Amino acid sequence: MNEYEFELTFKLPQGQDPDQYFAALEISCSDAMVGTGQAGTMAFDFTRESKSAYEAIISAVADVKKAIPNAALVEATPDFVGLTDVADLLGFSRQYMRKLMLNSGTTFPSPVHEGKPSIWHLANILVWLKENNKVKVEDTLFDVANINKKFNLVKELNQVSDGDQESIRQLIAS
Repeated sequence: MNEYEFELTFKLPQGQDPDQYFAALEISCSDAMVGTGQAGTMAFDFTRESKSAYEAIISAVADVKKAIPNAALVEATPDFVGLTDVADLLGFSRQYMRKLMLNSGTTFPSPVHEGKPSIWHLANILVWLKENNKVKVEDTLFDVANINKKFNLVKELNQVSDGDQESIRQLIAS
């Protein structure tokens, strides 16, 4: 069994007071720190033992939804990151991470959003770092980042109508 660290953010049902859920969450999510930041959301910082990252995250989502049946997953992290986030996760400076990116030419993963700041899927950067022997990456972090990327992509894809999904697939394939 490995220990996996990740965060899940959920949107609460309209008009619900987060305080009403804490007793149920203490039972089903005893391995999470629970926070209420933005109005109408709750965040869960999990450290969960499991056979796989997938099993850890899927069971955590199920446990939250058992306590808050109509909660909707907003985001699973770590996934969307800037260079500073990657550097912090791996224990080195942002300048070193930027140097790796700039010196890689076109092999560095493309960002999901290019701007100030640019945003990447963490899993894509971790794959690049592993393949290019730049940094040792913990398997548990890699696994969590990969599963969270899939969770977030599926969540977004489910918000696109079936007809639009097919049109997008055809455009990408051509």
